[in-house]
Amino acid sequence: MLAIAAAVVFGLGFLLDLINTRIGGISGTTFLLLGLLLLALHQAGVGTAGVRGGTAWRRRR
Repeated sequence: MLAIAAAVVFGLGFLLDLINTRIGGISGTTFLLLGLLLLALHQAGVGTAGVRGGTAWRRRR
């Protein structure tokens, strides 16, 4: 979910950078940094669904 939010933020930042404008004093660079923060949180596992009993991809017999 955080990766999708990062993609939206990157797209908005790219659009702001293309038209060379700001939203309430927030520039495209700010959106770039926010997108990088969201990607870092996604890579760290924040916001992922918890799985009961450990890893779900390994099934025990």
